[in-house]
Amino acid sequence: MRRDYFDIDVSGTEESSTDDPVIAIAFDGPDELLSDRLTSDGGTLDAGELDVTYRTRADGSEAAGVLSIANRHNGEYVLEANVAPSVVESVVAAASDGEDTRYRLRLTDGDGKSTVYTKEILLVYDESGSLSRGQSLIPGGVEL
Repeated sequence: MRRDYFDIDVSGTEESSTDDPVIAIAFDGPDELLSDRLTSDGGTLDAGELDVTYRTRADGSEAAGVLSIANRHNGEYVLEANVAPSVVESVVAAASDGEDTRYRLRLTDGDGKSTVYTKEILLVYDESGSLSRGQSLIPGGVEL
């Protein structure tokens, strides 16, 4: 799936916000492509079946990173989208400020149907593939 099929927007990252931060991803690609990747034999994948990661790139572009969502069971990518590091940093910072370290991931398909997932982990990797623990959202008690 092409990265340019996705538009990313964030909300709830302002210091005054009391809501969980939201990463909203809108899909503008071929019909049913996204929904097919979000389903398995048992129906639609739930939040525990999706892993969200971000990896930086050293190419110096404005969107110098890739946000990835993968199916935890088979490792297949559901989607990848180019995202500026500041977007991920703002979500991690906002989610870390509250009592609960969590954020919401809203995926909207080409037909306008949205699915919202509550997530607690967002792993950030540097360009060499090493986990950047200080930049990641990892709740207490979770060992990787």
